[in-house]
Amino acid sequence: MSELRRLYLRGTERAVSYTARGGGGDQYTRPPRDRALHADKLLSQLEQSASEAQRRGLEPADPTPLTFELTREAEDLIGSLERLRSGIHLLSAIEGPNGIRATVRVPDGKRSIVEAVFNRYKTETNTKSGRPKHQDLVENIESIRLATEADLWTDSLAFPQPAETLWWEVWLYVGANDHAAVKQQFADEAASARLEVNPRMLVFPERAIVLVWGSHEQWQRHARLFLHVAELRRAKPLNSEYVESSPRFQRELIDDLVDRVVRPSPHAPAVCLLDTGVAHGHPLLALGLEPNDAQAVELSWGARDHHAGRHGTTMAGLALYGSLVDALQSSELVTLEHRLESVKILPPNGENRLEVYGSVTQEAIARIESLQPQRRRVFNLAVTADCRDGGLPSSWSAAVDQTCVGGALAGEPKLICVAAGNLRDQIVGDDYEYPMLRDSSCGVEDPGQSWNALTVGAMTERVDVGPDPAYADYTPIAMPGDLCPTSRVSLAWPEAARDGWPVKPDVVMEGGNWAVGPGQERCVPDDLGLLTTTLRPGGALLSITHDTSPATALAARMAARIWARYPDLRAEIVRGLMVHSARWTSAMRRRFPGTSKAMIQDRLRCYGYGVPDEARALRSAENLVTLIYEGALTPYCRDEKSKTIKTKEMHVHELPWPTATLQQLGHERVQLRITLSYFVEPSPGRRGWTRRHRYASHGLRFAVFRPTDTEPRFLKRVSTSALDETEADDPGSNGDDLAWVVGPQKRGQGSIHSDWCDATAAELAVCNKIAVYPVTGWWRERKHLERWGESARYSLIVTLETARNDVQLYSEIKSAIRIPSEVTAR
Repeated sequence: MSELRRLYLRGTERAVSYTARGGGGDQYTRPPRDRALHADKLLSQLEQSASEAQRRGLEPADPTPLTFELTREAEDLIGSLERLRSGIHLLSAIEGPNGIRATVRVPDGKRSIVEAVFNRYKTETNTKSGRPKHQDLVENIESIRLATEADLWTDSLAFPQPAETLWWEVWLYVGANDHAAVKQQFADEAASARLEVNPRMLVFPERAIVLVWGSHEQWQRHARLFLHVAELRRAKPLNSEYVESSPRFQRELIDDLVDRVVRPSPHAPAVCLLDTGVAHGHPLLALGLEPNDAQAVELSWGARDHHAGRHGTTMAGLALYGSLVDALQSSELVTLEHRLESVKILPPNGENRLEVYGSVTQEAIARIESLQPQRRRVFNLAVTADCRDGGLPSSWSAAVDQTCVGGALAGEPKLICVAAGNLRDQIVGDDYEYPMLRDSSCGVEDPGQSWNALTVGAMTERVDVGPDPAYADYTPIAMPGDLCPTSRVSLAWPEAARDGWPVKPDVVMEGGNWAVGPGQERCVPDDLGLLTTTLRPGGALLSITHDTSPATALAARMAARIWARYPDLRAEIVRGLMVHSARWTSAMRRRFPGTSKAMIQDRLRCYGYGVPDEARALRSAENLVTLIYEGALTPYCRDEKSKTIKTKEMHVHELPWPTATLQQLGHERVQLRITLSYFVEPSPGRRGWTRRHRYASHGLRFAVFRPTDTEPRFLKRVSTSALDETEADDPGSNGDDLAWVVGPQKRGQGSIHSDWCDATAAELAVCNKIAVYPVTGWWRERKHLERWGESARYSLIVTLETARNDVQLYSEIKSAIRIPSEVTAR
């Protein structure tokens, strides 16, 4: 590929007033009810809940947590249970086999508001519709009761037995109060119950999360503890990986390489490993890791790698050098363009004490940033927990999202590469079959479901088991270009977590292969793994690693190298370039053949967008030109007349376009690829995630000028795009749209949207306008938080590519771009 720099767009955006398309009134399915009898039943149950609260020891002035059992059809009605101005807040909402369980916090004196809803339903009629008032809501309520701890249990695991002691993940209700004050009130109550409260706290809008050690019996004996709680879950232990050491080279090879390494600049970007520490004394790692850049969350842990398999040290070698085999076999200089940093997030001795790992992650990041606040860095998180969230947000994944987006608490936006996680028990189990894609135990692990992180799975090109006679009868499990046998996928998530939620992994990188023997025994021969660094007491300096951890380290390295070339890029666009440059291998296409939208979705949820290509991410060519835009828009505003929150604006980009060259190419095929990357602010509590309780603060989408569009038609079509994500993002397709591979209705998942199409050059010659427009999020729906005026950053990447080498797309575009025309590059 030619060494042509990326072209940076400035001033291409034009802010246009944006109004989402309105729809007809919602129609809800309601079970048959006798109006008076149903209202009386609910009023009676409401009164019984007051008596039960008094029996449990709650004071009349205390708020009352009420649990509403709703029908399955009531998902979009959950938000109607709230009356925010009156302080009635939804705490949690969980869908079960028989319906939806929603728990609401009702302040002292506000029970009458709930009673009024039932009485209006019983006695009043809407004059327009002729139906009972509040009919849709009330008739979808099966029952009401005073909530218990079990009602606030939102974990997929069973509620604990009364005497079982465990670490509870406690989501505290904060509302408009001070997070620290609420935590202290809860801690004071917990102390009287002899419950141990972990000192760390994770902070989100309206919620604080702490870990508490104790039993359900202790909770039951102190009813007032319950008043602070919005949700309860079981805290998660970590699945630290074990990497066996297999040194294969001698010290002189390392010494030779050390002599050929050119150290990185002090100002070079870094890969920061959040892991088990790093053996700084390793001669190869010392060249890129300064002693002060190796830290630990707890200073008493020390910064050195304590893990038996030297997990952090093995990741460090790949994050700094990539393929050590290539470096060791070469006689050329090895110039390091980025550095290493390390923050140990796991304790060195004994069992790992359960922590609020989201808080630990944030604390680790804050520690290293305080030492070198100006340094660009990519965070590498290859430590994961279980997959029981099934793709839905957890406290850890939400903390990763919060850290990525930045803000008052998290500072500047950040890029975090997270491992998709490995099949551990499954790979050695009798029932293992390659590939394991749809078993619920094989989903991407926490926090890999993060919207903003770059989640990395593993693929492999390694199929030679090597000359070792011990493996003479072994064969590789995966074929070249296919999924690493242990890599987890989001195809295994429940269907509800695949519709509208992020595609995970985002990309896949080399993670090695496994082999199977004649007796179905499975292992990783050295030649199927990745050579990397270690430091053993016996003097071994090289080792083998495999699975999604090394794949994540390689992805972090590539991101750091992008930043080394283009240091002014935002975190969002570095992530976007990783996805934008990725391609599926032929093996991936064979695994999920065809072009149907369902097959494309399966392929995405197995391999993400494919294997990133560093050359594509870094450079353009005359026949492959990439345009980059970084900007921000304000998605929402308040209507001063109605005081409602509405969509505000969209950006229409008129791109410098090689119209003349494309017209000359005529019927030649050209590919147009677009990636929109942005970070969302999370709202992680399990409150149904519909309407006002959406997880993401906001959403953005893109639409492209069609070959038969006029500008008025284009603007009208986009400005009436559906606000609701259950509708098509780019409606009105009438046969003249481009043949998008992912498609407008499916590419709007998560916070990075990438799609591409092949069309004739003549068709694309007029497609020089792209609209970026908002869809709804909690900034808009939860207006009492007053976040509706926030600005939303985004990055847009556009590539035109043709197979012909004699065309000059790049030159024509560059000549049309305003100065400065190039991304700053080193």
